[in-house]
Amino acid sequence: MTALAAIPAAADTLRDALVAAYKTNPALAADRAGVRALDENVPIARSGGLPSVRATGNYTENVLSSGDSLFAPAREAQAGTQLVVPVYTGGRVTGSVRAAETRVDAGRAQLRGSESDLFVGVVGAYMDVIRDEAIVALNQENVKVLNTNLEATRDRFQVGDLTRTDVAQSEARLSIARATLDQSRSQLIASRENYVRLVGNPPGTLETPPALPNLPAASDDAVDLALKNNPALIGARRAADATRFDVDVAKSARLPQISGVAGGSYYNYLGSYGAGTGVRPDQSGTAGTVGVQLTLPLFQAGLPAAQIRQAQERRVQAIDQATDVERGVIAQTRSAYAMWKSALQVITSSEAAVSANKLSLEGVRAENSVGNRTILDILNAEQELLNSQVTLVSARRDAYVAGFALLAAMGLAEARDLGLDGGVLYDPTINFNRVRNRIGDWSTGPVPQAGGTSTVGTAPQDATVTRPLDPELNQPVDTTTPNPAGVGK
Repeated sequence: MTALAAIPAAADTLRDALVAAYKTNPALAADRAGVRALDENVPIARSGGLPSVRATGNYTENVLSSGDSLFAPAREAQAGTQLVVPVYTGGRVTGSVRAAETRVDAGRAQLRGSESDLFVGVVGAYMDVIRDEAIVALNQENVKVLNTNLEATRDRFQVGDLTRTDVAQSEARLSIARATLDQSRSQLIASRENYVRLVGNPPGTLETPPALPNLPAASDDAVDLALKNNPALIGARRAADATRFDVDVAKSARLPQISGVAGGSYYNYLGSYGAGTGVRPDQSGTAGTVGVQLTLPLFQAGLPAAQIRQAQERRVQAIDQATDVERGVIAQTRSAYAMWKSALQVITSSEAAVSANKLSLEGVRAENSVGNRTILDILNAEQELLNSQVTLVSARRDAYVAGFALLAAMGLAEARDLGLDGGVLYDPTINFNRVRNRIGDWSTGPVPQAGGTSTVGTAPQDATVTRPLDPELNQPVDTTTPNPAGVGK
């Protein structure tokens, strides 16, 4: 999606909102940490096939001994080391490593899905603010129009051109318009707060977003791409692949285990051996051993068979879960495509309705001036125009969000697709390559720190309109002068 990359680096563009969310959103940062935690399963699995060394030591005081134990030492210190080298584990280590690596791949795909979901949310929040600002502006204009109408109606009532009923109708419609304006303002505040939640900073004057590229020509084309590229589906399939290795690991519990073992020991009686007998035997000594250890399971009360069956059923579970995700991706893609196409049609219809309602309102006002239309007709025409304008604004928002959701379902709404390059892209392979071959027991990671930012210091949002209203949506205020001659009475 190079179109987003082509936007100038200015404040309050859609690209800037996406970059800010990508860099500071705590949910995405948490998912990245989860993938880094998955990376550690690979060295954990590899450790089962690598040599291990352990040392032991103890000190003993013999506080009670029989009378004939003349040479029993009163105290003893011992130290020893043992080296164990796994030679054959029945495939347990190999299977565990492959399962861990496959789950890392699944985690990366799921992280891609998290990125895509976040971007869909940001686009929705961005468009919500634009839509709700326009709706507030339309309602403000409507209140202004109705207020002017009410003043004109009262003037015409004073000269006997209209009745008290006409005034009451104008007053009621103005009161309703003011209530609707208050509701639209509260919705704008809610949309701005949601924007802050996702992006991390308040929206300013948001620019009109660029056109969405790479949208499919048909629903089937979208589904084909989604089945190949959707990150959630890729992650589910890789998670299912990992369970095949889990079955191999479970089977290894029935096979022999062979290890090479080497050890050394040292003891020292600390001068207490043979004390008081006049004989001074050696007080210390060393020993060393080298050998091979074979463990051959003969009977484990059905444990390995149960673990194998369990792993097999979990594999079936994972395969069916991947199929379920596939169904969801197909439904999501087709639904997004249908919503996008429907919203485009609504835009076309609404644009025609706005144009027609403007002409209708002008005609009704003109006819009212000669007595062929009532005040209620004017009020209804103004309401019809407002409704069509709100529908148009909402349809434009719905079309853009549905189009972006469609790109996300097809796997085309990730950081690289959106042109969020320039040093901000997160690469999950860096941490994996850094830790996969580590064997040091003391090579820990950095002190844990939050990856996302807090919005505690963000000021509460208000309903100020910062964008100029689209000229197509402008509704001129009725400035028709009262009819003092009483025409139409």
